[in-house]
Amino acid sequence: MQSNLKFDFSVLIFMGSIFQEIKKLGEIPSYSKHDRLVQGIINAIDEKIVAQEEMLPTVNTMMKELGFSRETIIRGYKELIERGIVVSKNRQGYFVGAGSTDRIMNVALLMYNLDTFEEQFYRNFRHEIGPNISLNTYFHHGDIEIFETILSQIKGKYGMYVIAPIPHPKTKGLLETIPRNKLLVFDRYEPLEGAFNHITQEFANSSYQTFSKLASRIRQFDEFIFYHSPASLDPKEIVGSFKKFLKDFNIEGRIEKEYVPGTVEKGKVYFTLDNFALWQIMRDCISKKLEPGKDLGVLSSNDEPAKEITGITTFSADFAEMGILAGRAVLNKQDIQLTVPMLLFTRATL
Repeated sequence: MQSNLKFDFSVLIFMGSIFQEIKKLGEIPSYSKHDRLVQGIINAIDEKIVAQEEMLPTVNTMMKELGFSRETIIRGYKELIERGIVVSKNRQGYFVGAGSTDRIMNVALLMYNLDTFEEQFYRNFRHEIGPNISLNTYFHHGDIEIFETILSQIKGKYGMYVIAPIPHPKTKGLLETIPRNKLLVFDRYEPLEGAFNHITQEFANSSYQTFSKLASRIRQFDEFIFYHSPASLDPKEIVGSFKKFLKDFNIEGRIEKEYVPGTVEKGKVYFTLDNFALWQIMRDCISKKLEPGKDLGVLSSNDEPAKEITGITTFSADFAEMGILAGRAVLNKQDIQLTVPMLLFTRATL
């Protein structure tokens, strides 16, 4: 009798802990009841609250303790069974299976698009994680609705999520739905609650330092023009740095929303983050027989081979190195919180 009482008590303790793991996830608004049930059981297994071959709460017990519907609980167990995390023994109940909860062999990479500099990240990331890890790549194109849709579709299906976030009020809440041990943020920094893994850029101080290093070259021209549209996804921090630089160094300059083709002039320094505008400026220089670096200056960001070959002065994070570091962090399950330095590539145009 004593032994039976002790066994029943221990079962109640660990089942209560499973319920706690599920209930904790109720603090995340975007988690559905299904998500909370599935992820809560996975978390309980990861935290060693329940081990392989141990019994999980019955459907009726789940309904009583959580207030979830029978359909929700059965659907949650079904997903866990399909993933090999849980097994169902006929007339005995549900038990922890031998399947991995980590899913590290299946990685989701969510990027802006595949510009040349982002392709450098992708190639090195793909190389570092190796051929044994399955990688699915998605693109949000800076559209928050696409970003949200993709996250809702892939949530809970991968062992690791490597994400380039969008600067938008909804982004933080969407990223908070991903377990921290399965999230790596890269490119833009998004201030989430608490510690999280990231390999990201910093724009305010680094762009100001870049302008400062180029001050003597910029002074050789009459005016410093920065093309920036408030509606664009370009880092807003650079706008403040540009204005501060003009004031601190007493340099003539202005911000324009967009470059108008054919308006390039001698004596100006043109700075744009938009590659389309950059190549239009370079094309207009050819048509007007103006020599960048002598008749006018040109400055760009996000370095890539085409800019190196054509001699365009650029400041940029090292996306190739960022890809290597991200790949190693995923492969080795490494904690990393890194702000990558901004590099200045001084070339012929400035």
